[in-house]
Amino acid sequence: MIRKTRAQINKCIIHKVANKYNSGNNTLSENLVRFDEESYELLLPFLLKPFTSVTQSYRFTHHANIELNEINKYTFDIFKNEDTFIEQSKNIVNHLYEQSNSAQIKTGDVLVVLFEDIEYKDILTNAIGVYKIENKVDFFQTYLDDDSFDVVVQKGISTKKLDKGCLILNTSDTEGTIVLSVDNNNYDAQYWIKNFLHVKYADDRNLHTQNYLTLCNEFSEEVLKPEFGKQQQSSFLANTIDYFKEHESVDYHDFKDEIFEDDTRKNLFEDYKKHFENLNDVLIRNNFEVADAVLKKEKSKFKTEIKLDTHIQIKIDVDAPDAASEHLEKGYDETKKMKYYKVYFNEEK
Repeated sequence: MIRKTRAQINKCIIHKVANKYNSGNNTLSENLVRFDEESYELLLPFLLKPFTSVTQSYRFTHHANIELNEINKYTFDIFKNEDTFIEQSKNIVNHLYEQSNSAQIKTGDVLVVLFEDIEYKDILTNAIGVYKIENKVDFFQTYLDDDSFDVVVQKGISTKKLDKGCLILNTSDTEGTIVLSVDNNNYDAQYWIKNFLHVKYADDRNLHTQNYLTLCNEFSEEVLKPEFGKQQQSSFLANTIDYFKEHESVDYHDFKDEIFEDDTRKNLFEDYKKHFENLNDVLIRNNFEVADAVLKKEKSKFKTEIKLDTHIQIKIDVDAPDAASEHLEKGYDETKKMKYYKVYFNEEK
């Protein structure tokens, strides 16, 4: 989603956020971080790399007025006047603190960072990153004591995985300011996205592609699998992926005609689509352009393994739409009184 080739850190400050539910108190810094060359070169990619593979973006929302969205306001003030950076970073942390309404919300270090020259859709812009470090890892530190080396265990931030982070870009489209977010410790889905950032997905091809593929995946699990079996489920998922790969845009009615051979399954899909929309409060578009990056990400969630009670698993390639129907045969053995699958192949790989 972004390119970090020319990105630089303009300002950075670290605070510690407590848990309001446990009556903790925040610890707020008064000065910016001063980097040495080694720490700067390590921190910059750690903070930005997670956003280079993000496929979807968010936009700020508010029930009354978008200008009353706290993070939108605080970051807008920084973009307008960088001298307010420290003051607004404290406001950001205090706002995060107010969202800790349960014991499971973790305390942690909060980094607020002002970046320059982040590339987004061929445009260079600045951005504000907010990062919450919730988990620290143990590591060994060696030291010299009386002419001998010794070792002590210390805790520190792992550079391998970012716990929580968002990137607010100083650019917008017709829906508003562009926000990117990652959450690798998703113990409370409401805490970071809804309560702290108060954002919603952008209404674009990325969202439309994700919603439709989620619909298909859940339809296969809740309707096809119990009604027609795992083989039919796997075949449907593979055909769905093939349709998305072969078409630049999806037409709902064309999709049904191409994927389903009989009216019974078309009607089941139509009924489930209405149920899915009502249950999730979403609108499945009848026509939309396919987002290839979302397709690649979402298809990894499609489960096409057939697990048998005889400790054997058959995995069908989701990118091979004809594999299940042409090379897999299901039957019943009267002698053994057991069901079976017959697999056809030319050679082992």
